[in-house]
Amino acid sequence: MSVQQRNNVHITGSGPATMVFAHGFGCDQNMWRLMEPAYKDRFRCVLFDLAGSGNSDLGAYDAEKYGSLQGYADDLVEVIKEFSCGPVIFVGHSVSGMIGMLADLKFPGLISAHAMICPSPCYINDGSYFGGFSRADIDGLLETLESNYLGWSSSMAPAIMGAPLQPELGVELTNSFCRTDPDIAKHFARVTFLSDHRAELPRLKTPTLIVQCDDDIIAPVSAGEYMHSVLPDSTLTVIANLGHCPHLSAPSASTDAVDAFLARQGF
Repeated sequence: MSVQQRNNVHITGSGPATMVFAHGFGCDQNMWRLMEPAYKDRFRCVLFDLAGSGNSDLGAYDAEKYGSLQGYADDLVEVIKEFSCGPVIFVGHSVSGMIGMLADLKFPGLISAHAMICPSPCYINDGSYFGGFSRADIDGLLETLESNYLGWSSSMAPAIMGAPLQPELGVELTNSFCRTDPDIAKHFARVTFLSDHRAELPRLKTPTLIVQCDDDIIAPVSAGEYMHSVLPDSTLTVIANLGHCPHLSAPSASTDAVDAFLARQGF
């Protein structure tokens, strides 16, 4: 099976550098539709679906391979190697921020800059680290998701999206969650919410932008502040936005943050 078929890869735009967009849990590449047009006149843009998501080939999904985020990172390496030209800027939403980091650490030099949108290295509170959830919170979330995935999606997706003045975005995210194969979604949720990649952060030398929302129930500002404190070369930008998906609910603010970062990196 080709990488293009496995991950439903699409290419737009052109330019001397490549911008690779990776979506978060329960989503697909269409979630970048409000940001990607701002870059396709300057960059070659690569959009794809994570394994098990969107229009990826579900036949390629392997629970053992994707039992950790490294499986997704290995796919990302293949996508970048096959479809990029020139320096690569990786734009990852939510869990894809960590997927991009793991890909970079496995193949140093593969990625020239990271723009992480609402990332979190660990969702569970641990001592002085505040990830936003207790272990009991996460266990309860996963139990609810396991027993009633569609009900969980219908109640959680609007809360995750936020954007109270744009209720259609909450509906869109709900529909996206509900289109995802429930068994794959349950597995990916467990892998995501139980992951802890704090130990790897100090090893990431690549310039990294961290974009956090000032009111996000999934990735609080404290998670971004922690990342900024331990990443060797990072910029933290906090934007005014309620929700976890500013690339949809606040695309202009998100693009402004990325543009300012890219300018400082010489792109």
